[in-house]
Amino acid sequence: MKRTLVAGIGNIFLGDDGFGVETARRLTGRPLPPHVEVADIGVRGVHLAYQLLDGYDTLVLVDATARGEAPGTLYTIEYDGPGAGSGGVPPIDGHRMTPDTVLALLDTLCAGTDGRPPRRVLIVGCEPASIEEGIGLSAPVADAVPRAVELIEELLRGDDEPSETRATTAETRT
Repeated sequence: MKRTLVAGIGNIFLGDDGFGVETARRLTGRPLPPHVEVADIGVRGVHLAYQLLDGYDTLVLVDATARGEAPGTLYTIEYDGPGAGSGGVPPIDGHRMTPDTVLALLDTLCAGTDGRPPRRVLIVGCEPASIEEGIGLSAPVADAVPRAVELIEELLRGDDEPSETRATTAETRT
């Protein structure tokens, strides 16, 4: 059976950057298909790259994602590789591992181990209100967590096959 990893990433000491970690925590208490694993990765991006060597067909990254919308807006993004002009492997900083950095490291690790990266990578992101030092999510981001859990459950059931960025807010879902 094809395996899926849902990875909550972010720093709980930087306010809304803890969105992915909190969403992963909530997902662990839900009934999920047996082929789905949920992991609280936090700031351990290097750990995530090594865990992916275990072989996953799909990776769902859950993280705060600033894209200029209202705080609490959710995004589903089909990751199709590093952005233009990324210029190769990004520098590795264990506490600032972007999806590009983690997946570039994974590609390097796979080349040395005959492993394969996930066939599909999705990012479920939430627009942060603040990523300043402090523990706890802002009200709009905390309100988005249950909606993110539902969105991820839909993705895991295959109800939604995103090919482009999709934004959702409390009022609308497009």
